[in-house]
Amino acid sequence: MIPAKFDYVRPASVAEAVQALADGGDDAKILAGGQSLLPVLRLRLAAPSVVIDLGGISELRQISDDGDRIAIGSMVPHHDVMRDDLVKEHVTLLSQATSTVADPQVRHRGTLGGALAHADPAGDLGAVALALEAEFVIAGAGGTRTVGAAEFFQDYFTTAIGEGEVLTQIRFPKYTGWKSHYEKFNRTAQAWSMVAVAVALKVDGGTIAEARVGLTNMGTTPIRATGVEQALVGQQATADAAKAAAQHATEGTAAPSDADAAADYREHLARVLTGRAVLAAAG
Repeated sequence: MIPAKFDYVRPASVAEAVQALADGGDDAKILAGGQSLLPVLRLRLAAPSVVIDLGGISELRQISDDGDRIAIGSMVPHHDVMRDDLVKEHVTLLSQATSTVADPQVRHRGTLGGALAHADPAGDLGAVALALEAEFVIAGAGGTRTVGAAEFFQDYFTTAIGEGEVLTQIRFPKYTGWKSHYEKFNRTAQAWSMVAVAVALKVDGGTIAEARVGLTNMGTTPIRATGVEQALVGQQATADAAKAAAQHATEGTAAPSDADAAADYREHLARVLTGRAVLAAAG
């Protein structure tokens, strides 16, 4: 189908983008990678008066070492995230999860910020951002503010980004030397996750000293599996410890039932995949 008619703006700075949002009002839409927005426009499920393309803002396409954090611009494509040396060294789990996103074509066009702002609960990167306690930098007419991942994801396709605001950067704490793994279950290589588990472990002498675990598609937002984390800390990195901790994977979840899977099957997957992910991360 052909989208409804709209105006097109390509700002050269964040300030221009914020102004364009103010001028466009409630009907304005931001175009990041376009991998989610363009199908919606073609199906006429959205008919914005203006589309604001962030592709011309070079400052949003940078990855940098910012002391104790790795700062990633919201317009950095998935392909660049998964191949960047800073990300692979300090935020390995993000690189691993990004490599599972859709297919190479989508990874070249889709962006980290676009995927996280879209906030699809079946998206792979929200659970990683939540588990790794990322920070989201958001710009608006009143200036810039920073929101933690626990507050950023609010509901189904809903985030803390307000009207007239732009996500500019995602900042990840460094997890240098941590072991990690992203375990995903889906119908085909390009499909959304039925369930996926993001795990990062700090292992000291065979003992798990710290753990970060996030769940994909087990509720209306990504979910931090704190019960699993607590069960892992202080345990030897063994199959028995992983299996026991994985039994806590469904605590605090609200798995959906849909055409792909019933809720109880997703709960089963969460436990199985969590055990696998912990063992794979621990090596």
